[in-house]
Amino acid sequence: MSRYILIRRLRGPAFLLLVGALALLNQADLLSWGKSWPLFLILGGVLALAERAAIATEGPYAAAPYPGTQYPGAQYPGTQYPGAPYPGGVNPAAAPAQETSAIVPAHSQDYGKDSEGGQS
Repeated sequence: MSRYILIRRLRGPAFLLLVGALALLNQADLLSWGKSWPLFLILGGVLALAERAAIATEGPYAAAPYPGTQYPGAQYPGTQYPGAPYPGGVNPAAAPAQETSAIVPAHSQDYGKDSEGGQS
């Protein structure tokens, strides 16, 4: 697990521990709730700095393969990147275009004797 993810997962428990410690301090009359808000800001800033430091030390991620190149998880020779077209299939760009229409206009003889939508 990366350090960044570990710090992100510890963010909630860290704030919960701070609330518990402040509750104890409030109970002992050492620090009131109204004056404890800077501690929340300090804890949030420290966690944000720790996250950025963890990201900076990890380095760059591996680049994704380009389409048409050998897929890294391929088990069989000739297997390409999943986004590449099927090598034995028909190229849809080379297929002839067929003229089709979803809406076909009605002819006048389809309406019947009168021209009011076929109702007589």
